[in-house]
Amino acid sequence: MTASRVLVLNSGSSSVKYQLLDMADRSRLAVGLVERIGEETSRLVHEPLAGPGAAGGTRERLGRIADHEAALEAVAAELAADGTGLDSPELAAVGHRVVHGGTRFTQPTVIDDEVLAEIRSLIPLAPLHNPANVTGIEVARGLRADVPQVAVFDTAFHSTMPEYVARYAIDAATADKYAIRRYGFHGTSHAYVSRATAALLGRPVEDVNVIVLHLGNGASASAVRGGVCVETSMGLTPLEGLVMGTRSGDLDPAVVFHLARVGGLSVDEIDSLLNKKSGLLGMCGDNDMREVLRRAGEGDEAASTAFAAYVHRLKKYIGAYSAVLGRVDAVTFTAGVGENAHQVREAAVDGLAELGLVLDREANAVRSPEPRLVSADRARVAVAVVPTDEELEIATQAYALVTR
Repeated sequence: MTASRVLVLNSGSSSVKYQLLDMADRSRLAVGLVERIGEETSRLVHEPLAGPGAAGGTRERLGRIADHEAALEAVAAELAADGTGLDSPELAAVGHRVVHGGTRFTQPTVIDDEVLAEIRSLIPLAPLHNPANVTGIEVARGLRADVPQVAVFDTAFHSTMPEYVARYAIDAATADKYAIRRYGFHGTSHAYVSRATAALLGRPVEDVNVIVLHLGNGASASAVRGGVCVETSMGLTPLEGLVMGTRSGDLDPAVVFHLARVGGLSVDEIDSLLNKKSGLLGMCGDNDMREVLRRAGEGDEAASTAFAAYVHRLKKYIGAYSAVLGRVDAVTFTAGVGENAHQVREAAVDGLAELGLVLDREANAVRSPEPRLVSADRARVAVAVVPTDEELEIATQAYALVTR
């Protein structure tokens, strides 16, 4: 029997999201989440989707889970109860989401001691994410040392950006010394969605130019030419670019100096302000787009202004990336807001007929879990909604690497 299963792990600072997939038919065997690790209120939710365990439905465990090792042991126990445990000979790989790969990691990579040390060395570039990613890798290696552990990097898809796009216009020696450049994030989503858009259009990915708008609480745009990323909105960190749930996006750098000199804020206070207290939340007090839309619909001025700012930034990036690509075949919306908020799609495309973008408003208003076109028949550029699947993308890349 050929091993075909991949366990995908996304380890956060106090959580572990996981999925077990069978790459023989790209099916999901189980999905789950461990949250509030280290607290008395820890919670594990496990949903078996195939096999004998599926008959029992979703299972929930409450109570303290001390650390990531205990969390992964609990995950292993749940999978074992379904007959799909980590000791299964059918497990081909464990795929790990790693947020930052720097310039060193531009492809999925089998993890050994040297690779793990290099991922650890990148912690200064992603201090909120890479430490938890490292912890998840260490624990998983301990639980199943004989199975390949594969790192799939959020930054990798964007590593194809030309050097003149990736470089900031600052002193080159300083930039090189401190690894300051544009890396981009959400890469697994942009990779998956750009390919899925080409499939939706019935064309080879090499022939399709697409603008991908990944709109969740974090949000990013990318310009993808023939399956290759040539520009993206996030930069050194996920702060640059679009207006987001709690992040400011593009900002005059002198705002930081002003806040320090005039406001007396510390570097940490400014960091917290721009990353956690800005964006929609900072402008109107809500970072949930559903609430922003509800309040704006009731005439709330702050919510209306926040929504207008959010949409205006989207339009700017659609226009800019249309110029970068020269020819655009599709603009694709994905992630929580992009997939579900038809008002955002309508507002973002409104007025862009000269760029070839025209919505079918009835089609756009229909909710569906399926990839679909929501553009009018007369539109020169397709407008698509494609649900993202980062876990499947990670599993696909990991499995391809270990079965070469």
